[in-house]
Amino acid sequence: MSTLHRREFLYGLGSSLGAVAMTALQAENREGPLATQQPMHKPKAKAVIMLFMEGGPSHIDTFDPKPALTKLHLGESTRTKGLATGKRFFVGSPFKSRKVGNSGIEMSDQWKYLADPEVADELCVYRGCKAESLNHPEALLHMNTGSRLGGDPGVGAWMTYGLGSENRNLPGYVVMTELALPQAGPANWTNGFLPAHFQGTRLRSTGSPILDLNPPKYKTREHQRKALDQLAMLNQAHAQEHPEHAELAARMESYELAYRMQMAVPGIIDIDREPKHLQEAYGLDRKETASFGRQCMMARRLVEEGVRFVQIFAGGWDSHDYLEKGHASRIASVDQPIAALIKDLKMRGLLDDTLVVWTGEFGRTPDNNYRGGVTALGRGHNADAMNMWFAGGGTKAGSVVGATDEIGSEAVEVVHPIRDVHITMLHLMGLDDNKLTYFHAGRYKQLSQFGGELIPEIIA
Repeated sequence: MSTLHRREFLYGLGSSLGAVAMTALQAENREGPLATQQPMHKPKAKAVIMLFMEGGPSHIDTFDPKPALTKLHLGESTRTKGLATGKRFFVGSPFKSRKVGNSGIEMSDQWKYLADPEVADELCVYRGCKAESLNHPEALLHMNTGSRLGGDPGVGAWMTYGLGSENRNLPGYVVMTELALPQAGPANWTNGFLPAHFQGTRLRSTGSPILDLNPPKYKTREHQRKALDQLAMLNQAHAQEHPEHAELAARMESYELAYRMQMAVPGIIDIDREPKHLQEAYGLDRKETASFGRQCMMARRLVEEGVRFVQIFAGGWDSHDYLEKGHASRIASVDQPIAALIKDLKMRGLLDDTLVVWTGEFGRTPDNNYRGGVTALGRGHNADAMNMWFAGGGTKAGSVVGATDEIGSEAVEVVHPIRDVHITMLHLMGLDDNKLTYFHAGRYKQLSQFGGELIPEIIA
């Protein structure tokens, strides 16, 4: 039965009896919070794989080359925006760029595999986005939850809330990280004020992705089932005495999900069963790409099994110094796995309805500040200009949308804030941000916070 908090109950008294009865009936008929729901309009995608480059990748050195900036290299900069303080100097890109594929998308020469026309011509590079925060934790939370303050649901939580999950034996929202968590930690994939069922499930980066996936040798499945049934009976009795505690119901369901996952997950995470040529395509045979490649392959397997939202975090993009070494290393670690993921999805017929998103939390500045009189060849944080790209899921393949100024300091064409990116992602999944709401703290809340608009140029 749906549980109403006191404030929600009082709010509901203003409705007609018919409306209240209909709401209760809908709640009763729903087969659990993660049951598959009908989209609000015809979707172009049914799953999302979000590749998050934590630290803020430089658009200038990845997908938005600036020849004019190269001519200004080491010259004095008078920029005053953002974190700019003291004497500053321009930093030209240490990388060359070229146009790739039949579409002629520009990218730095560090991208070897992504430059393959079969991959490049699937990309929709968006150069017009603007962030709002220059601090990593706030910017990460903003990109991942729509709020800089923390405590709000992650994008994946909103999507599973609106659409449910297509596989009752797996979480609807899965997150993978490196050894260190991204700044702000699990707040990036929290359920926030949504019911606990919608929080992201993190898979560990080393060892077994999920702890206790296999029961102890001394405990049989029958023994485990009987123990769960006994626990469920005790919890159910407690829940009837405290119906307002929705967290208890979520915990009870999580036990059952964990039991089902013990049967379903081992086959999915055992990627050693994949053909050797495919493992090599993802870079599993190379030290620098093995970890991220394994996660990308697992992401494909998860969406193939009906997981709604998969997010992979790759850190180390915060290049205030040693830009050339840092970005070259980071690009080399993700380039081959990402290209293999796109090809693999395409080959299996999954790319059409899987939205792949590549992004960071903000962009980088065209200049840097002197520190101790040293010209550190790096870049600061830039909320006024950032790049991201999309592939599949109904986005416009082989295109570049928007632009920054001649030195990459600020977005100047098809300019939109992050909330409009979120609204567009929801739209591609068949969800309307203005209708996908949840009543909390006296008002209806939504991912965009207070509304926004689509970015139609991104949609095919």
